[in-house]
Amino acid sequence: MIKARIVVTLKNGVLDPQGKAIEGALGTLGFGGVGAVRQGKVFDVEIDGVDTGKAEADLKAMCEQLLANTVIENYAIQIA
Repeated sequence: MIKARIVVTLKNGVLDPQGKAIEGALGTLGFGGVGAVRQGKVFDVEIDGVDTGKAEADLKAMCEQLLANTVIENYAIQIA
């Protein structure tokens, strides 16, 4: 079994209203000095019975087709 983590984040220059809201909330809670906050998504995926090269290709296809909107998001795949 191969375990992987996929981290999806907004590309630089894309507005992040949720990150901005979190940034404001942290200030309201008394956490001073917090700079820009950007939010993202994390997916932990387990794949049975494939080699690492095949798993990486499959994970990339998953990101391109479903997990990330590649117009506005970047993704990174980490295989454990």
